[in-house]
Parts: sequence; C-alpha cells; structure tokens
Amino acid sequence: MKYKLLEDETKTHNGVTLYRIQSLKDFSDVTSGDKGGWIEKESNLSHEGNAWIYDNAKVSGDAEVYESAQIRGNAKVYDNAKIYDNAKVYGNAKIYNDAEVYNDAEVYNDAIVFGNAWVSGNAKVCGDAMVYDYAKVGGHAKIPGKVEVFGDTIFEGFTEVL
Repeated sequence: MKYKLLEDETKTHNGVTLYRIQSLKDFSDVTSGDKGGWIEKESNLSHEGNAWIYDNAKVSGDAEVYESAQIRGNAKVYDNAKIYDNAKVYGNAKIYNDAEVYNDAEVYNDAIVFGNAWVSGNAKVCGDAMVYDYAKVGGHAKIPGKVEVFGDTIFEGFTEVL
C-alpha cells in the first residue's frame, strides 16, 4: 500500500464525498506521512508507481491516475478520465468524460480537456484552452490562451496555436 484514505478528513464536492490521502511510504518527491489531495475511492489513484495527487487537487468518479502522473493545485479529474505515464495536470485545469492525458503532456492554468480528447507526447495545453470531442494534441504542440480544439482535429509536431 502506497497511501491510505483519511476517514476523518473528508469534503463533499459535487455531491460526492472525497477523502484526503496520506502517503504510507517514500517515493518520488513524496515522504511517508505526507498528506496529498482528495479522492473518492482507491481506484482513483494507483498504489503502484509514483503517481500522486497533491495540494487541493480532486479525483473522483471512475477517473484513474497511475504510473508517474501528477495532479496538483486545484486541478479536477473526474468521470472516466485517465492520467498516466509522466503527465502533469495542475493549476485549475479540469479533465473529464473519457479524456486522456499521458506521456509527458501537461495541462494547466484553467485549461479543460473533455469528451474523448487526448493530450499526449510533450504537448502543453494551458491558459483558457479547451480540447474536446475527439481532438488529439500530441508531439510538442502547445495550445495556449483562449483556443478551442475539437472534433477530429489533430495537432502534432511543434505546432503552436495562437
């Protein structure tokens, strides 16, 4: 076991009870005893690997965080979203529905990824950007600001959308 749910530290978010997590061992930059973010149930965060939920971040529903992924700040991951590999989601970012963020991708600031969208590779989605439907952002693509990427759109390589 990598962590435990703190039964005496709960909060309700969107009608769901979330439990603060506490590390039971040292791994990555986490020390045994460190308190993390909030999850609804143990299936939200893998006990394997270095994945961790920090700060006030929340993971709920059937969402999964695993391998070496990091969820930080006030980020929210829910529904059936999956965050894995070395992906990072932080700030006030939201990942939900069946979206996936993986490889070394980062989603941050107030960015939102939802639907069946994927963000992968070394891509960065930030600012107020939205990636949704079946859109795919990969490679070294950067989607900043108030940009919407949706439908069957694919951005890869060193693309930067301004």
